[in-house]
Amino acid sequence: MPLFDRLYNFAHWLTHNRDEAEDLVQETYAKALKGFSSYQPGTNFRAWIFRILRNAFLTSRSGLNEYSLDDPDEDNANQSSLPTDPHTPESILLGRLDRQLVRNALDQLPVIYREALLLCEFEEMSYQEVSVTLGVPIGTVMSRLSRARRALRDTLRKGG
Repeated sequence: MPLFDRLYNFAHWLTHNRDEAEDLVQETYAKALKGFSSYQPGTNFRAWIFRILRNAFLTSRSGLNEYSLDDPDEDNANQSSLPTDPHTPESILLGRLDRQLVRNALDQLPVIYREALLLCEFEEMSYQEVSVTLGVPIGTVMSRLSRARRALRDTLRKGG
């Protein structure tokens, strides 16, 4: 199944629930198979199937409940940087804590920012691919990414 792991990871980030993510990916493949005639050969398949997943999420109950346009709080707290040494138990623990803080901060982002950030940074889609996937202009993608990164940075500065 093409892109299964990537689709599941994206679905899990959107839903915050393994069962819902599995259902969402299953629904995505079913809709992709049913509507494969609408896929235009030579276009970006990855953007096409991620768009199907996103649309399935948005029409789901959890998607409708979570999708909002609220801007995250803006706070200009000072960021402290901790030295890291990958060879000590302390630095390994700090790395694990940092990853958990980032996960928690991502979870706090509104869906419109989280989905743009995940597609661009984790799925390594270009702005054009994200634009096609989300069905919004590139300028909107860039704006959402900027706001997502700022909100993520601010949340991490607050300590999660």
